Amino acid sequence: MAAGVVALVLAAGGGWLLHDGTDGLGGPPLPAPVPPASTAPTAAPTGTAKPTPAPAVPPLAASVPTRIRIPAIKVDAPVTGLGLTPSQQLDTPPTDQRNLTGWYRDGTAPGAAGNALVVGHADTRSGPAVFYRLGLLRVGDTVEVSRKDRRVAVFTVDSVRVIPKRDFPDALVYGPTERAELRLITCGGKFDRKTGYESNTVVFAHLSKTR
Repeated sequence: MAAGVVALVLAAGGGWLLHDGTDGLGGPPLPAPVPPASTAPTAAPTGTAKPTPAPAVPPLAASVPTRIRIPAIKVDAPVTGLGLTPSQQLDTPPTDQRNLTGWYRDGTAPGAAGNALVVGHADTRSGPAVFYRLGLLRVGDTVEVSRKDRRVAVFTVDSVRVIPKRDFPDALVYGPTERAELRLITCGGKFDRKTGYESNTVVFAHLSKTR
């Protein structure tokens, strides 16, 4: 299934990555307010335009990701491959493994040309999880993805947004791109015990270095 189709499933699913382990903690941290237009991140609020491309770094060949490191928020976690559930929703990492992220294995590999998708729980019933602090990332922070081929793809954050599930911009988040990009996604925004989190926190990043 193409990434664009999966986007529709993710946006409509509503129940993925929804747990209430952060009761009493106020929910996952939110991104900083967007600065004035002259200095704002390039991700368009309408979801119809693409971020302004940064200078291209030659993409790598596809290879399975094995670990993700985000120094700014102290994430150092293994990556597991995820497929689709029988109801055609993206599966999630096991909730009993709080420090585990999931990569959509039928999509783009991190470092290869296109949009790679990595998801993680913000919390579980036992407390904060791997992507709980995702909203604290800032433009210019880095994300390092180690791969099975022993290469490391380093991504630079372009923007961080909290996007209501009801208005999820599929084309912006999952649309095709010629350069290598990365999307990190978890739950965010307000939490309701009946409906779960109302939004997703999404990090937009581009490949800026390989080693």
